[in-house]
Amino acid sequence: MSKQYGNFINGAWIDGDQAIDNVNPSDTDDIVGCYASASAEQMQAAVAAARSALPQWADTTTQFRSDILARVSAELTARKEELGELVSREAGKTRAEGQGEVLRAAQVFQFFSGEAVRYGGENLPSTRPNIGIQISRDPVGVVAAITPWNFPIAIPAWKLAPALAFGNTAILKPSEFTPAIAVELMKILERSGAPAGVVNLVNGTGATTAQGLLQGIDAVSFTGSVATGHKVAQIAVGRMIRVQLEMGGKNPLVILDDADLDVAVECALNGAFYSAGQRCTASSRLIVAEDIHDRFVEALRKRIQAVKVGHALDEDTTIGPVINQSQLDKILEYVEVGKNEGGKLLEGGKRLEGRTPGYYMAPTLFAETVNSMRINREEVFGPFATVIRVRDYDEALYVANDTDFGLSSGICTTSLKHANHFRQNIRSGLTMVNLPTAGLDYHVPFGGVKGSSYGQREQGQYAVDFYTNTKTAYVGY
Repeated sequence: MSKQYGNFINGAWIDGDQAIDNVNPSDTDDIVGCYASASAEQMQAAVAAARSALPQWADTTTQFRSDILARVSAELTARKEELGELVSREAGKTRAEGQGEVLRAAQVFQFFSGEAVRYGGENLPSTRPNIGIQISRDPVGVVAAITPWNFPIAIPAWKLAPALAFGNTAILKPSEFTPAIAVELMKILERSGAPAGVVNLVNGTGATTAQGLLQGIDAVSFTGSVATGHKVAQIAVGRMIRVQLEMGGKNPLVILDDADLDVAVECALNGAFYSAGQRCTASSRLIVAEDIHDRFVEALRKRIQAVKVGHALDEDTTIGPVINQSQLDKILEYVEVGKNEGGKLLEGGKRLEGRTPGYYMAPTLFAETVNSMRINREEVFGPFATVIRVRDYDEALYVANDTDFGLSSGICTTSLKHANHFRQNIRSGLTMVNLPTAGLDYHVPFGGVKGSSYGQREQGQYAVDFYTNTKTAYVGY
């Protein structure tokens, strides 16, 4: 029988009414643990705990908060191998990816330990005589962080670290598919000195979250699907609370005739297929100029054929499994959609068998597609990419922008003219030149446009805009 883990509310671990087994996607016979689902009442208890803890926490010194975040960073770094393996077990990431994500979370906490003592306001002269103006920042209040399974510790880190740094209290609701690393993060925060109620953990499904967690808070930061994001936004706007949404992408990677072929192929392979394609910044649309099209496709096929799909913790694995059966079924359904739409399946398109029972999907590549096809309009979220042939740069830019999403984008070219024009005219929050569309730094803003994002940016010093309110004071003298 697997060990059961509760929810963390007001400094105590509390059992739930129901529990969900956390299954290793690399080996479905391996149960990582059994995690309690919080009822609506328990979620409200977490909100109440955060509300009660808010005044004292907001009044702590910036140094006190900074020290706690620094201790979290230090423990994450010291335990990167152990915690990275846990990420690999529950999320299906390769060993290197699991450890890399833990280190990224450590870097985020370290960054915001500095921001905790650096953020501030302004002193400005008034346009009127004998008046001074002071602009300060106050915590926004109680923040709910709703996070996905594809980055189960990095995304909680980049929501919780700034929330706590700037004097807010928080409730984390991780994906029900990856609760294990969230439990470990709560334990680390507790050991690092976070007082009871300042940070809380509730597990559960989206429906339970909407019913219980979004009542009585001051802000919600959400990363997940478009459908769920829209529901969160409707509730948040109806309650007049601050909301931040990151919801996905259908990201283009443009390959021009003058591109370095080796660079372009590696950018496409990494961006489209690494992490089993389960990244909102993945290169799902490969838009290729006709003069390089055939050479690019052939070279990419050879690289795909050399990819090793397998158990996440095997040293020779390039790509691990997808997260669960539901996601695998969705990808396979899109394979059939692509065939029925007239796309040419060049690689993959099928489930693979591994040394252990798992959700293994072959890297899948379609060619001879057009941008109006469903497989080019809808986010598949798996090791799945399409090739769209275009005449030239102008058509490539048009097709790249012809999407309801606008998170990430990329171009492979040796032309400075085209690189600069693309950077300035692509409608996306992120853009890469001769680099994969996936791959981010922690100290700069993250977010998209159109249907990909809503609200203020995440990460870096820009995070202060979401997690604080500005106050303007006029002082006569």
